[in-house]
Amino acid sequence: MSRRETFDDLTIDVTRLAGPRGAAAARPFVLVHGIGVSQRYFEPVARLLSQHGDVWMIDLPGFGTAPKPPRNPSIEDHARVVAQFLRRHGITRPVLVGHSMGCQIVAALVEQDPGITDRVVLIGPTTEAKARSVARHIWRLTIEMVLDPWRVKGIVGIDYLFRCGLPYYIKQLPNLFEDHIEKRMPQLTARVLVMRGRNDPIAPREWCEALAESAVDGEFAEVAGPHVVMFTDEARVSRLLVQHSH
Repeated sequence: MSRRETFDDLTIDVTRLAGPRGAAAARPFVLVHGIGVSQRYFEPVARLLSQHGDVWMIDLPGFGTAPKPPRNPSIEDHARVVAQFLRRHGITRPVLVGHSMGCQIVAALVEQDPGITDRVVLIGPTTEAKARSVARHIWRLTIEMVLDPWRVKGIVGIDYLFRCGLPYYIKQLPNLFEDHIEKRMPQLTARVLVMRGRNDPIAPREWCEALAESAVDGEFAEVAGPHVVMFTDEARVSRLLVQHSH
């Protein structure tokens, strides 16, 4: 089930995969994508998670099928939209899952509204201080594109070039660099799982371990693959998410 919803001047597109009902149901899972892409690259993991609980996949304003916003929303703006969506629909105690820039959005959301959940997962979080430049970002992204499976290349390429588009991507990129997730981590009272792919060129192991260590209640996990581990190790990623939901 998909829906489009507007909050002030920002619009998102949301897809829900219904999970089991009753005592068998886990917490709902809310999946927030990174810069340039869309909810589509969560689909392998989302299908597995829906065997345990409801899954909500969000296209942030201007990404995927969500319309372009009238302004350049910040990380905090994206976070507020996701929080407003959760509040509007009474989605309580979700497992909030961010990937790449989505990690920054999820961390900002929980810092703004700590009562919204006590479970957070950050997959391939961006981005450490030395990588906050266009040149370094493009270099790492190029390496990632070489490592990605072909089906990921197709999804990400179409999302970047035709659905998000380079002009909006370029507008959003400074927001990614200006938001320092490491400053938010010590403020988060939720249990935080930081996850990365073993070959991820965008989220180095030392950076991910440091983020986990700086959280009040953090842990680190590594799975197989590069940055988009939802396609290279979806079974283990989904198992870790379900374990973290308890």
